[in-house]
Amino acid sequence: MAQPKPRDPAAPKTANQRGAARLAAVQALYQMDVGRQSLEDTLSQFSAVHLGREIEGEEYLPADADFFRQIVSGVIKSQLEIDPAIDAALVDGWPMARIDATLRAILRAAAFELLRRRDIPSRVVITEYVDVAKAFYPDDAARMVNGVLDQVARTAGRDNEPGKPR
Repeated sequence: MAQPKPRDPAAPKTANQRGAARLAAVQALYQMDVGRQSLEDTLSQFSAVHLGREIEGEEYLPADADFFRQIVSGVIKSQLEIDPAIDAALVDGWPMARIDATLRAILRAAAFELLRRRDIPSRVVITEYVDVAKAFYPDDAARMVNGVLDQVARTAGRDNEPGKPR
């Protein structure tokens, strides 16, 4: 049996690349929401400019470009399922339309993964997107993201996954 090839210690870890892809997906979804840019234009721009490069002095981590495209495309294709799932998890009186565009992008990307990517543990998805929320907002928003995503996961039947805290 062939031995697995050792990983190059200098190469970015897959998890880091997925985290960078999630952050880029949130930025792309925000841009599409606010700037009314098409999916094709957004994917093209982010693939060419934002993923793993330095822009205006900001260093962007190398991202899993395929995973980035899966999230952004998946959110757009599944939005008629995603938005009602998020809306149902929000506190009464706070519909999706009242949520800040960046928070909407975070919730949509995470909800896509919770609803459509059952190969990724829900606790990983929730933790990653809470971290993304912390990059943009104070703790209150991160707690809200955690609560909403936990509710989306429970409604989707993902609350009894192995390793998920009860």
